[in-house]
Amino acid sequence: MQLCEKCRHPLASGDSDFYCQQCGARYDRQAQCPVCHQPLQVLKACGATDYFCQHGHGLISKKRVEFVAQRQAE
Repeated sequence: MQLCEKCRHPLASGDSDFYCQQCGARYDRQAQCPVCHQPLQVLKACGATDYFCQHGHGLISKKRVEFVAQRQAE
């Protein structure tokens, strides 16, 4: 469970981001490799989205991708 950096309450998952129901803070969804926990490159083509680890783990299945909250630029 990920917590809000501002108020430490649990984050809820939206369609394209995370948000805090307590204070209203919003966070981007960052795709991470489930093996090395590094950011993944997002590949989009013909309506499909794939994820690629540049640290030697290759293509990562959408089912295995970890999404973490990343603070939005203000």
